[in-house]
Amino acid sequence: DDDKEAKDKIESKNGLENYCYTMKNTINEDKLQEAISSEDKQTIQSAIDDALNWLDDNQDADKADFDAKKEEIEGVCNPIMTKLYQQAGAAGAGGMPGGMPGGMPGGMPGGFPGAGGAAPGGFPGAGSGPTVDE
Repeated sequence: DDDKEAKDKIESKNGLENYCYTMKNTINEDKLQEAISSEDKQTIQSAIDDALNWLDDNQDADKADFDAKKEEIEGVCNPIMTKLYQQAGAAGAGGMPGGMPGGMPGGMPGGFPGAGGAAPGGFPGAGSGPTVDE
């Protein structure tokens, strides 16, 4: 079905673009400046610039090309972000204050085993909001 193919292609393209901009914002956050080396920052910045330039030149690429490019940039960024996260965890028992800036872009590879057990909506009654007893 052509509509589904077009939708999948657009989602893959948007996923790559969103990942690039999320990483760009993450490496420029104030709380990360002390943790990230200039070399790692430059490595990520170069990968982002390369991917965004590729995107500009390949607007009509297919879904597989967008997915492959995203995997390529994740292959550069994720090891560096994982290292930063581990350094922050080792530096203090509480880990990085406020959590990892921007979260783990693209999610944790493979997800978290066993994380599927939570009920949608979070805690029981979480959607009901505060109540006032009179």
